[in-house]
Amino acid sequence: MARKVVGFGEDDLRALAGARSFERGLGYRVAVSGLGVGDGSVTAVVHGTDSYEVELTLGGDDGLSGWCDCPYGQEGNFCKHCVAVGLTVLRRAKTIPHQRAAARARASGLEAWLTDLSRDELLALVREQIAEDPRLRRRLELRAAAARSDLGTVRDRILALIDPRPFARYGYVEYADAPGYAQQVAEAAAALRALTTDGRAAQAVGLAEEAIRVLEEAYGEIDDSDGVVGQAAAAVAEAHLEACGAARTDPQRLAEWLAGQMLGDSNDVTDLDPLDYAEVLGPSGLARLRQLAAEARRRRPSGWAGRYLMERLVKAEGDVDAVVALYAQDLTPSGATHLRIAVELESAGRADEALAWAERGLRECAAETHIDSRVVDYVCARYAKAGRPADVVGVRRDRFRVERSLATYQQLRSAAQAAECWEAERVAALAALREDARRERGGWYGGPVLIDALLDDGDVDAAWREAVGLADDRQWEQLADLSRETHPAEALAVYLRLVERLKEPTGERAYEHLARLLLGARDCHRALGTQEAFTGYLADLRTELRRRRKLMSILDRYGL
Repeated sequence: MARKVVGFGEDDLRALAGARSFERGLGYRVAVSGLGVGDGSVTAVVHGTDSYEVELTLGGDDGLSGWCDCPYGQEGNFCKHCVAVGLTVLRRAKTIPHQRAAARARASGLEAWLTDLSRDELLALVREQIAEDPRLRRRLELRAAAARSDLGTVRDRILALIDPRPFARYGYVEYADAPGYAQQVAEAAAALRALTTDGRAAQAVGLAEEAIRVLEEAYGEIDDSDGVVGQAAAAVAEAHLEACGAARTDPQRLAEWLAGQMLGDSNDVTDLDPLDYAEVLGPSGLARLRQLAAEARRRRPSGWAGRYLMERLVKAEGDVDAVVALYAQDLTPSGATHLRIAVELESAGRADEALAWAERGLRECAAETHIDSRVVDYVCARYAKAGRPADVVGVRRDRFRVERSLATYQQLRSAAQAAECWEAERVAALAALREDARRERGGWYGGPVLIDALLDDGDVDAAWREAVGLADDRQWEQLADLSRETHPAEALAVYLRLVERLKEPTGERAYEHLARLLLGARDCHRALGTQEAFTGYLADLRTELRRRRKLMSILDRYGL
C-alpha cells in the first residue's frame, strides 16, 4: 500500500543502495530530522558523526533517485543516509499526499502573494534577501553592472569569483574547500552566459578566455577528487562556446586561441575539444587549426598534444586514408596503433586492408613479450570467421612461445581443440613449460606455469608428479583441494604443512585461511577414517593458539 502512495518501497531502496548500505541505513532512521516534503521531492538532515543534507526525488519518469552531501553520496551513490530518509518517508507514507498538497498550496500562495506586491514592496523584499544571501547579491551585482555596460566591474566580479586564493588557506585548495570554490566558478559561468544573453557576447568571449586562463593556472593547486571544480570549469568553457557563436568570433583568431589551449600544458581543467567549435570555426578556421597542429607536429613529432589535435581534426574530415597515415607515423611496439588502424579501416568497410594491418602488427611486434592482446584476438577472430582454424592455432602458438603464461596456454588449447590438434600441441607446450620450470623461470603468479597448466587441464596426477620441488604454496593448496578424495593422505600432508606456516601470521585474513586449511585437513581425515587423530590435532592447536581470541571465534564459526 505504501508503495502506491509514495512511488517506491523497501525493495527499491535496497536495489539502489545495495545490501550493505541498506542495512547500514536501517540504523540511521532515528537520526533523520527536518523532513520537508515538496511537490516531487523530500529533503531532510541525517545526523551522525556529521550532519548531512539529503534530497530524494519521488517517482517521475526517472523513478526514485537520491542526493546526499556526504563523501560517498557526492560520488553519485545512493548512500545509507538516503536509505534512512527513504525509510522515514515509507513510515510516514499516509501523510505524504497531504504534505505534497500543502507544498503545492504554499507555492501557489507564494506566487499569488508576490504578484500582489507593489514595486516598492518587491524592492524591499529583494534588498532584504541580498543582505542575507551573499551569492544572490553577487549574481544581482553582476547583472546590474552588465545592464549599465559597466564591463570593468563585470570583469572584476567574474575574476573575483574565479580567484581561488580565498579558498587556499595554505596556498592550496583542499578537498573540503573545493565545493565552495566550484560554486563560485559556476556563478562566473552563469554570469558569462548572462552577458551573452544581454547582447554582449563579444565581451563575454574575452572574459571567458581570461577566466579559463586563471582556472588552468590554479587547477594544479586544487584537490578536485570529486571533480566538482572540473564540472564548473566545463560550464565556463560552454559559456565561451556560446559566446563565440553569438559574437561570430573571427575564425582565424579563434583557431589560434584553441591551438594555444590544446597545445599548451594546461588544458586539464576545461578539456576543450576543438570539434565542439567546428560550426563557429567554419572551413577557414578548421584549416588554420590544422595548419597550427601540423606545425606543432613538425616541432615535436612525439608530442602528445599535437598528435591528439591533429587526430581529432583529421577524423572529423572523414578521410580514412589521412587517419591511417597519421597513425602510421607513430606505431607503438605493442601493436596497439596497428589495431587502431585496423579498426578504422574495418569501420570504413575495408576489411581486407584492416586484417593486413593487424597481421603487420603481429609481425612487427612478434618479439615483444607484452604485445597488446587485442591485436592477437582481432586477427584470430577474423581467421576463425574465415574458416582458417589452423592459422588461429599458428598465431596462438607463436604468442605462447614468446609469452609463456597460463593465459596464452589456455588460448592455445582453445584454438587447437577447435582445430582438433590439441594432443600434439599439448605435448609440445608442456615440454616447453617443463623446461621453463627446470630453469626456475616461474610464472606470473609465483609458481611455475607448468603446474597451473596441468591443473587447468584437470590432469591432477601429472600435477602431483611435477609439483615436488617446483610448486609454490598456492599451487600445493590447489592440488590438495582437488585431491581430498582421490589422494587424501598426500593432501593431508600438504594441509598440515601449510597450517604450520600460518601459525605465525595474525589478522583476520590469515585466520580465515587457516580455518579453510583445517577444514581441508578434516575432510582428508574423514576420507582416511582417522577422525580421532584430527580431533586431537585440533585440540592441541587450539590450546597452542588460545590467546588469539579472534582466531578462536573464527574456528568456532566454522565448527572447528
